[in-house]
Amino acid sequence: MSKFKRIHLVVLDSVGIGAAPDAHNFVNAGVPDGASDTLGHISKSVGLNVPNMAKIGLGNIERETALKTVPAEENPSGYYTKLEEVSLGKDTMTGHWEIMGLNITEPFDTFWNGFPEEILTKIEEFSGRKVIREANKPYSGTAVIDDFGPRQMETGELIIYTSADPVLQIAAHEDIIPLDELYRICEYARSITLERPALLGRIIARPYVGEPGNFTRTANRRDLAVSPFAPTVLDKLNEAGIDTYSVGKISDIFNGAGINHDMGHNKSNSHGMDTLVKTMGLPEFEKGFSFTNLVDFDALYGHRRDPHGYRDCLHEFDERLPEIIAAMREDDLLLITADHGNDPTYAGTDHTREYIPLLVYSPSLKGNGHLPIGHFADISATIADNFGVDKAMIGESFLDKLV
Repeated sequence: MSKFKRIHLVVLDSVGIGAAPDAHNFVNAGVPDGASDTLGHISKSVGLNVPNMAKIGLGNIERETALKTVPAEENPSGYYTKLEEVSLGKDTMTGHWEIMGLNITEPFDTFWNGFPEEILTKIEEFSGRKVIREANKPYSGTAVIDDFGPRQMETGELIIYTSADPVLQIAAHEDIIPLDELYRICEYARSITLERPALLGRIIARPYVGEPGNFTRTANRRDLAVSPFAPTVLDKLNEAGIDTYSVGKISDIFNGAGINHDMGHNKSNSHGMDTLVKTMGLPEFEKGFSFTNLVDFDALYGHRRDPHGYRDCLHEFDERLPEIIAAMREDDLLLITADHGNDPTYAGTDHTREYIPLLVYSPSLKGNGHLPIGHFADISATIADNFGVDKAMIGESFLDKLV
């Protein structure tokens, strides 16, 4: 019998809590990640007020530096710790896949200098459209259409760009390149990026509309991912007939594997929280697991190195956290964590190799305190332990410590 009938996992995308022990091996614009600290530096530089996460125990998480996140609570309402990444990477897919129990020993490929000419030429030959070479580099998704959207409207060329993640993105004005054509080109790009030297996690179609100076990306985004290379705990749950709900880009990250209820993409963090609360209220969701990603921290503020915006985004989540807690049933468990860091005060615009926080709360818990500092996959091992399925490749359950 399950200790908790439902478990809800919320990933605050990129909300790291201090440099991991091996952070010096990961470089950001030529600077090792060894001094990165997303939450610590936001708190120090612009202040941080998240009383609801603090109440669970955010400020009680053990720190290696003198940097503070938020004040510690004398009597937290939940359990708390930080987790270290085993896998060789600091990208979205690696983080999420490890959270679900995989060990990624060979990282995906990233292209800080743009994609090789061979890939661009193949896409041109397939599509019959030229690629704008000047856009072929890591780029903000909104900035790239501001810079090259007018040219695309005149010439019909493709805007191909990348980011800190192992992704190839194709932006296209819906009036110039129809959605069906854009999706077809992306499917071809997916087919030629499944192995090294260009093993990419995702191909992303990025349609937009509007006029020069007023372009807007639409909800017709489509992600073409690779499937996890081994069964994750999502697969184990699905095979056991247990409901698995995805909110946000979770389904894309796992290429749908192990997910039997996809609640759709988020238009914003706020929309994602609306969807999560709606999902928790579904009468048919009596037992199972929900998995939510809130990406605005990373996409809108981390990569753009905007600590003020990042802080405000954290405040927004914290203000709405009571709604999520109010939607919980007595035998629900809430896990709040991250997938990597993205210190908005740090060098470059890449993710940062950090510990991730873990906050654990349930109305049924009587105890509280610091859980052992473990690894990302401990989350999925705990979920597997609760529902009586096998864990994936790695991870140690902390279920027996929740009392």
